[in-house]
Amino acid sequence: QVQLVESGGGLVQAGGSLRLSCAASGRTFSSYFMGWFRQAPGQEREFIAAISWTGSRTDYADSVKGRFTISRDNAMNTVYLQMNSLKPEDTAVYYCAADFGSGDYYHPSGYNYWGQGTQVTVSS
Repeated sequence: QVQLVESGGGLVQAGGSLRLSCAASGRTFSSYFMGWFRQAPGQEREFIAAISWTGSRTDYADSVKGRFTISRDNAMNTVYLQMNSLKPEDTAVYYCAADFGSGDYYHPSGYNYWGQGTQVTVSS
């Protein structure tokens, strides 16, 4: 089992940047395929980005491609989400998630472990 704790959220103006971190504890971090999701009020949880076990492969939602970058540091047991050129529509609670990578990584059901979330608010 792995425990996940997100940090780095906050309030930022449109066009600004934030870097989210997700620290993992428990079993070997490199065993987990990692993802970031977000959920705005009244909306379903939405896939943002995913990264493979070694970081060699990444994937992004079209809505954030070219603006967000996912990365991981297996020595630090941490996955990051660098968010640039933020827009008001990026406002949401952001969650990191982990799984062994056998499921559909675009969908929340593909992950068994979740953090508590961190709020990102982008003002116009």
